[in-house]
Amino acid sequence: MTFKELNLREEILSAIDELGFEFPMPVQEKVIPFMLENDADLVALAQTGTGKTAAFGLPILNMIDPYQKQVQALVLSP
Repeated sequence: MTFKELNLREEILSAIDELGFEFPMPVQEKVIPFMLENDADLVALAQTGTGKTAAFGLPILNMIDPYQKQVQALVLSP
């Protein structure tokens, strides 16, 4: 699977490509489609360095409307 297959907006895919990433990590393959298709909370467990931040960050960026001047996402982290 590639990032292009995850149905992210083109500007996000361009940024991912510019950073040199082509293939998502396993946690990203599972989390990104779930977050794009569901309006639900999510808890994901994976080791350090496996891509968790991008796993939840990319779908959030994908869904945010920059023209809405209100809170659209909340990320809680210990």
